[in-house]
Amino acid sequence: MATVDEAIDALTQLGFPRQQLNERSGLVLLALLDLTPDKPWSEATAPLRGITPMMEHMAEHYGKRYAPNSRETVRRQTVHQFLQGGLILQNPDQPDRPVNSGKTTYQISSFALDLLRAYGQQDWVLALRRYQLRVEALKERWEKKRQLQRIPVVLPDGADITLSPGGQNVLIAALVKDFCPMFTPGGRVLYIGDADEKFAVYDRKGLEALGVVIEEHGKMPDLVVHYADRDWLVLIEAVTSHGPVDAKRHEELQTLFAGSTAGLVFVTSFLDRRTLAKYVGDISWETEVWVAESPTHLIHFNGDRFLGPYE
Repeated sequence: MATVDEAIDALTQLGFPRQQLNERSGLVLLALLDLTPDKPWSEATAPLRGITPMMEHMAEHYGKRYAPNSRETVRRQTVHQFLQGGLILQNPDQPDRPVNSGKTTYQISSFALDLLRAYGQQDWVLALRRYQLRVEALKERWEKKRQLQRIPVVLPDGADITLSPGGQNVLIAALVKDFCPMFTPGGRVLYIGDADEKFAVYDRKGLEALGVVIEEHGKMPDLVVHYADRDWLVLIEAVTSHGPVDAKRHEELQTLFAGSTAGLVFVTSFLDRRTLAKYVGDISWETEVWVAESPTHLIHFNGDRFLGPYE
């Protein structure tokens, strides 16, 4: 019957590093195979599971209860390595799902499932050898597919970057493509956040030259542009499901960029008017609003610095 020790042994034979050879990783593997103490490995299946359902499986069937705030540890220190190792797939049901979506799911790969069903049986060693020969080619194929799903972005200076698919990154790409040439012509992108990689652009020296020292990327706006013609630092939030520049966020950004020698301009952006309508009552009066549906138009609130090609 499936035990945590057996799961750790299977991971050991699969060649995972020491950091993943622990109880947490063993429990994650069992959850992804939907195995319980009364099931043999041959009955493993491949359910779609998010981090929380995995943790619920651990608690219900193996008596291991992790605190809710341990989700990120499970994701970063086990699930991420399983992905890198080609053992599991992310969002196979919807590959373009945003990486920070609450609906993110993981699933054991079909090849790994076939292998692990043979754990403890006579053909395990032969199945393991076959799997190891195939997994590198599969990882390369999956990585190419993942790269094709990323969003290409050309920065104002001509540099090419890509963003993880979906979510607010679609809006960030529109901001760089449409907003920047119109409202910050010649501006320099100093920062772009990306949930998949924390940030896609981080010009630390450029920010420090303006008196801005960043210690925690989680507090940063989604896009930061230095508009040198006006010596303004334009701080842009890309809103798809939450997070307009309301009064509280405005104060946070003022504090974070308090050392800036450039004037601060606050912008809240939306993909469409429908989303704008949802949050219009929350937006700080000291901000400006841009909607991707109307890329040449900027809505001015009661701020003292206004962007616009008409000035």
